[in-house]
Amino acid sequence: MTSKTSVKPADRLSVLKARQSLKMARSAHAYVRGSTAKFYQWLEEQKRGTLPEGPAVWICGDCHVGNLGPVAASDGRVAIQIRDFDQTVLGNPAHDIIRLALSLATASRGSDLPGVVTAHILEQVIEGYQAALRQDADAVEAAPKAVRLALKKSINRSWKHLAEERLEDQKPTIPLGAKFWALSPSERDEIAELFATPKLRQLATSLRSRDDDSRIEVVDAAYWMKGCSSLGLLRYAVLLGIGSGKKQDLALMDIKEAVAAAAPRYARQKMPRDEAERVVQGASSLSPHLGKRMASGKLMSKSVFIRELMPQDLKVEIETLTVPDAMKAASFLAGVVGKAHARQMDKSTRVSWSKELQRHRSKTLDAPSWLWSSVVSLIGSHETAYLEHCRRYATEAARKTT
Repeated sequence: MTSKTSVKPADRLSVLKARQSLKMARSAHAYVRGSTAKFYQWLEEQKRGTLPEGPAVWICGDCHVGNLGPVAASDGRVAIQIRDFDQTVLGNPAHDIIRLALSLATASRGSDLPGVVTAHILEQVIEGYQAALRQDADAVEAAPKAVRLALKKSINRSWKHLAEERLEDQKPTIPLGAKFWALSPSERDEIAELFATPKLRQLATSLRSRDDDSRIEVVDAAYWMKGCSSLGLLRYAVLLGIGSGKKQDLALMDIKEAVAAAAPRYARQKMPRDEAERVVQGASSLSPHLGKRMASGKLMSKSVFIRELMPQDLKVEIETLTVPDAMKAASFLAGVVGKAHARQMDKSTRVSWSKELQRHRSKTLDAPSWLWSSVVSLIGSHETAYLEHCRRYATEAARKTT
C-alpha cells in the first residue's frame, strides 16, 4: 500500500488484522506489548493465593513500558505518567507490577543482556515501586537516558511538531494514505453530531484558554490505523477548528472505541457500566494530567472516549538497553506506576500494601518470589506463543505468494 492509497471502509478489517499480525511478529517484546489478553489468560491459570492481594485501586491493566511517557496537563505542565487506559479496572495493583516487570524483562532479553540482569530488574521494580508508596520515588534526573530525552523533547514540542508528525504538514487537512483512511458519509455525519454535544464542546474549549462559546467545526476527519492490540476497533482522527477567522485554533482529537477490559476487576467494586466512562474514570485516578483532558461519548452506537492530542504527549521508546539503563528504567518507571497507585491510597493503606509486597523474599534474590516466578513463567509462555505466531505468520505469507 503506497502513501497515497486509502483503504475503503469495507476492506478495513482484513487490512487491520494483517497489520496487527505483522506488528506482533517483529519481536518478542512487540508480541508481549500486543498480547494483553494472553497475559490475563495466564494470570487466571495461577493458583489462588499465589499473588499478593493489594487494595482495590484503579490499575492500568496493560502496564507495559510503551504505555508510559510524558503527558501534558491542561495548563501545560508535563510529567511522566501512564498514558493508556483501555484495560483500566478497579483491581489488584500487583497485576500492573507484573506487567511492567515482564515488559522490562523482555526488553532486556531483546537487548541481549545477561540473564542475571532480569533478576536485578525485578529487584529494582520492587524498590522503585515501594519508594513511591513511601513518597520518595526517584526524580526525573535519575531516569534512564531514553526517558530524559523523551521528556526534554516533549517540553520543547509545539503544534507545528504535532502537525508534521501526525498530519505530515500544517495544512488543515488529514492526509489519506497508509495511516489515515477515508470515512463513509454516515461516519462523517456522526462525528459532526458528536462534537456538537455540550460535553464535547466543553472538552474542545477546555485547553489553551479557548473561549467557552467559541465556534466549533469539524475541518476534517479520517479513520486512524493506530496501535496494536486495539486494531480492529473504531479509531478516528478529527481535526477541529475552534473559533473563526484568523483567530481560529486547530485541535487534533483522538476518538477510540472502548470495549470490555480483559483485566480482572475486584468483585463487589462499583465501576461505570459504560466502558468509555470506565476508561475516563480510571484515567482521572491514575494520570490526572490526561484524565482531565478526556471525555466519553457514543459514536456509531459504540461507546468511545475522546481526548485532544497534545504535542507534549509521547511514549517512552526503549528499543535497546544497557545494564545501567535497565536498572534505572526499572526503578524509575516502577516509581511512576507506584505514584499512580499511591495517590488513591491513604497513608495506612500504603504502609500495609508495602509490607505485603515485602513478603516471600528469598535469601538469594532481593525481590519477592511471586514476582520472580510470575515473570519467569510468563517469559516462557510468551516466547512459545511468539514463535508459534511467527510460524503462522510466515506460513500465511508464503501461502499468499504462491
